[in-house]
Amino acid sequence: MEEGSSILSEADPYIHTLGAILSLPVIVYPIFFASLILLLLSALISGSEVAFFSLSPKQLESCKNSNKPNSVSIVRLLSNPKLLLATILILNNLVNVALVTLSTYATWEISGRDNENAVFILTILVTAAIVFFGEIVPKIYATEKNLSFARMTSRVLYIASTILKPFSWFLMIISDRLERRFQHSGYDVSMNELKQVVDMTTTGNEDKELLKGIVSFGTKTVKQIMCSRIDITAVDVEDDFHQLMDKVNKCSYSRIPIYNETIDKIEGILYVKELLPFIDRDENFEWQQLFKRNPFFVPESKKIDELLRDFQQKRVHMAIVVDEYGGTSGLITMEDIIEEIVGEINDEFDDDEGLEFKRLEKNLFTFEGKTSLNDFCKVVKVDPSIFDGAKGESESLGGLLLELFSRIPNSGETYDFKNFRFTVVSVDKKRIKSVRVLIRDKSVYPPQADVSP
Repeated sequence: MEEGSSILSEADPYIHTLGAILSLPVIVYPIFFASLILLLLSALISGSEVAFFSLSPKQLESCKNSNKPNSVSIVRLLSNPKLLLATILILNNLVNVALVTLSTYATWEISGRDNENAVFILTILVTAAIVFFGEIVPKIYATEKNLSFARMTSRVLYIASTILKPFSWFLMIISDRLERRFQHSGYDVSMNELKQVVDMTTTGNEDKELLKGIVSFGTKTVKQIMCSRIDITAVDVEDDFHQLMDKVNKCSYSRIPIYNETIDKIEGILYVKELLPFIDRDENFEWQQLFKRNPFFVPESKKIDELLRDFQQKRVHMAIVVDEYGGTSGLITMEDIIEEIVGEINDEFDDDEGLEFKRLEKNLFTFEGKTSLNDFCKVVKVDPSIFDGAKGESESLGGLLLELFSRIPNSGETYDFKNFRFTVVSVDKKRIKSVRVLIRDKSVYPPQADVSP
């Protein structure tokens, strides 16, 4: 009897616990299971936000090439990321509110509606469960397994986005209006201010120039950095093989445009490496069959950052720049674009004689008139925007002086513009060939010359 009573006494706590559980109101059990389901849904929704918006371009490309329903849903959802984000936020808040409401109701049923301490403790426990199991854990997992997590939740989110679309659109409209209202009070930093920040925060000249190139990279157009029409080395399709090889040997370029009758009618690009097996042929060799690559044409106004992406996608290194009438305006290469960030790239064929300027003294230079304003500003270390009000449509130093003089000047004429004194050294009937530039003390800025016609 003593042994039996001792066993019963040891089992007493478990019996009391089981009795307490069995004595709970019947409605508490479904609420408990519903709360667990809601917590699981909260975890899936929170993790899906990280999963969808951390997909790499390669993963998105694989989804686009897949016919599986989950992959198709991912592509459709990410076609409107704002709508997807609004759907996730609405769902997450609905689930969390439902979870807190059910938990509070279950606590009232167990401890009574007047037990404030129980409700307070429950609030802390539910908040901790939502933060840990509904936010932290799923987002960590979704970061590691973003594609599989996105596929797992894509169908549910796609259905939810369709059902909740009116509410999502309403949320997006409010968000857009608030964004437009407060965007003026945010940080509106101009390009000049960014460059000033670079000047103040970097000490090394190389690092400073590299950062300046990155800052201004997206603002430059093809016209600003292209090789102008007059400097293009091209070959007439009617030239014989010896004439072609003579031009190839003189220019040392790896790619040469081929035109028919006039340079405005460029028909293709010849790769010099394709001539190597035929260098011993005579002048009657029909080399025209070798250039099979169609030229890539771009407008003058195209941004160079967009052109760089086009070069990468099309796997080309050269583009023909055309004006508004379709005529050839210039030529631009991959090297020209990269030089806007890293500076001049010189190979074994580049030498000092090929430079378009010469430094005579510390603040005295001679430039060829065809030198682009972009390159001129790099040499003299000034912001290109200093000439915005004076250059008109010109992008070369000679063009700037034509705008300033409003005519073709005579040799020896000078023009003062801000802290620059331009002296025309050589000129012909059509263009300014050479200019001498004196840079006066930058602390002294004379009144800007009148540049109106």
